[in-house]
Amino acid sequence: MARIARRTLLLAASLLPSPLLAQPAWPSRPVTLIVPWAPGGSNDVAARLLAPHLEARFGQPFVIENRPGGGGSLGMGMVARARPDGLTMLVSSASNHVFHALIQPDLGYDVQQSLAAVAMLVDVPNVLAVTNGLGVNSVPELIAKIRATQGGMSFGSSGVGSSNHLAGELFRLRTGLELTHVPYRGGGQAISDVIAGTVPMVFLNLPTVLGPAQSGRVKILAVGTDQRVGSQPNIPTMQEQGVPDYAVRSWTGLFTPRGTPQPIIDSLAAALKEILQEPALKARLLELGSEPIWMDPAATDRFVKAEYDRWGPVVKAANVKPE
Repeated sequence: MARIARRTLLLAASLLPSPLLAQPAWPSRPVTLIVPWAPGGSNDVAARLLAPHLEARFGQPFVIENRPGGGGSLGMGMVARARPDGLTMLVSSASNHVFHALIQPDLGYDVQQSLAAVAMLVDVPNVLAVTNGLGVNSVPELIAKIRATQGGMSFGSSGVGSSNHLAGELFRLRTGLELTHVPYRGGGQAISDVIAGTVPMVFLNLPTVLGPAQSGRVKILAVGTDQRVGSQPNIPTMQEQGVPDYAVRSWTGLFTPRGTPQPIIDSLAAALKEILQEPALKARLLELGSEPIWMDPAATDRFVKAEYDRWGPVVKAANVKPE
C-alpha cells in the first residue's frame, strides 16, 4: 500500500501545471534592453551605465539595442508585443511613454495595458536656456522681452511630443505668451542653433545644455523641476521666478511586457535599487545632470498613471498634434 501511495503521489506531481513546479533560473540567456531613441541620449546613457552592473548581478549579458523612430513608439511597440519572459525590456522615457502616447494614441497597443513597470531609474531635469545675444538673465526678464516683441518668440525642442516640447507648451500656457514651437530631430541640433542665435530660446534636458552653459555659450535661466536640482543648486526653478504650477520631469524607467512573472520583476527591481545607491554610479549620473529616483514596480505604475492624468489636459489645451 505504501508503494502504491508513493507511486500515486509521484504521478500526481508529474501532472501538476508547470507554474507549480520548479522554474529555471532567470535569466537563462542574454537580456535585451530596448532603448527607443538614438545612441547618446539620456535613456541610452542610463542604460549603458546600468547594464554592466546588471550583468555582474545576474550572470548574463544585458545587451543595449537602440530602436529609434516614431517618437519612441517603434522600440516601445517591440517590447509591448514581445514574449513576457523577462528577456526583452524597455528603457523608457517620459517623452515616448507619456507625451507621445498622449499625442498619438492610435499606436496599435495600449501603453499602460501592454507594459508593466519594473522600476523608476533616474530623473532628467528639463531646463530653459537662451542665446547670449538675447540679453536676459532671468525668467521675468525673458517674459518682459517676449511681451515687448511683436509676434512673440520661437522656442526650440528635441522634437514634437518630446518632454522638452511639452515643457515649452506648459510655459506658454502658464504665462499666456505668444510662442512658436520649432522642433528639431534631437537635442544636439537644437542646442547648436540656440548657441548660434538661430532660435532665441530652447527647452532641453539638463545633460544636453550643461556643457555649453558651463563654457558660457548659452545661459540656463531655470530648471523645470518643482525643486532645485541637487547637482546644480544655483539654477532657480520656474516657480521661484513667478511661473505658477510649473513642473516637468523627463524621467527614465524600466518596463517589461505585461504578464512577465512577478518574481523576475521584483528581483530586478531590488537589484536596481542597490545599484543606484552605489557611490560611483550615483556620482556619475549626477555629473551628467541626472538624479537617481528609484521607485518600486507598484509606485512606478502609480507615477506613470499620474503623469497621464496630469499631462492629458495640457496636451489638449495646447492642441499638440503629431508630425
